[in-house]
Parts: sequence; structure tokens; C-alpha cells
Amino acid sequence: MNLRERSYSVLVVSASEKFNQALPEIFSPPFFSPVCFVSGSAAARRALTEREFDIAIVNSPLPDDSGVRLAVDSVSSGSTAVLFLARAEQYSEYSDRLSSNGVFVMQKPVSRSSFQLASEWLISARERIRGTERKAQSIEEKMNEIRIVNRAKWLLISELKMTEPDAHRFIEKQAMDRCIPKKTAAEEIINTYGR
Repeated sequence: MNLRERSYSVLVVSASEKFNQALPEIFSPPFFSPVCFVSGSAAARRALTEREFDIAIVNSPLPDDSGVRLAVDSVSSGSTAVLFLARAEQYSEYSDRLSSNGVFVMQKPVSRSSFQLASEWLISARERIRGTERKAQSIEEKMNEIRIVNRAKWLLISELKMTEPDAHRFIEKQAMDRCIPKKTAAEEIINTYGR
């Protein structure tokens, strides 16, 4: 799928009305949708419990804290790419703490072109996360299949007194002869001989 065919959800955490009014020019629908605005960390945490966001932008400082913990928690909890905007006098301190956790950090003020570039980085990071999620899901599915096949093999060994290689061949042959996945053949054996 072409990136321009996707839609990215955005959470903007900012107490600055000027900043919030400028963002819709960069994060405009349908490419970015929905774009949710909240003014502090507490509201952002509530929003993050209600739904997952592809991108989060934290415009520090926030009325209720700096936003550093929120940025780290957001990037650590899953699939959100996070951009943290820091004042010049705090940039070095925040950059050191946040970059090592996978948070993008930019020094304010940020030009429109720099912010546009940052949005492309965030999309790229989100797509990388998406690819990693797909790989992890594929590995988990494969591990689950192995567990099911092994359980079926042990049932064949205990119930039909087969050897382990014979049980393995039996499951593979069942799957090939009936044109079904090994997992399905194993599940049928579990349903037949399982207790």
C-alpha cells in the first residue's frame, strides 16, 4: 500500500493555541485523521487509554508537567511514533533523555518546513513499527502452530504408542493428503484424543 493511501491518527499535546492553530495545515485530513488536541499530560493519558494513536506530538512544557514521562510512556507502550518539542534552554537535557528511548526531539521554534520534514520522519518511524508488529505477529502465529503440533504429537505418542518421528510424519501426511494446514490436522488430533 502506498503511504499516501494510509491515514495516520495524531494526538497533539499542547497548551499553545498558536501552535495548535498552525498544525492543521501540516496534519490535514484525509492523510492525518483523526487529529486530536489535548492541553496536558493527564488528558493525553486519558486519550491514549481510549484509543491508540499512530503519532503523538508533545509541545513542552505542558500545564501539568514537562511532558517527558508522557513521551517516554507513549513510545514505550507500543506503536506510537513520538515527537517532543523542547525550548532551546531545555533541548540538550531533554534530547539526551528522550532520544535514547526512541522519541524524536526538536528545538523550538520550529519552521514550517522543518515540521513538515519531522512529520515525514514520524510516518517513516510508524511504518517501521508497523513492519515490526507484523513480524512479531507472524512469529507468534508460527510458535502457536508449533505448540499445537507438538501437543498433537504427544497425544499420538501416548494414545497410539507412536514414536515421535512417526507422530510427526503422521501429522504431515494427514495435512498433505487432505490439503489442509498442519495446524488444522493437529487440532483435529487434539479434538479426537485430547481430554
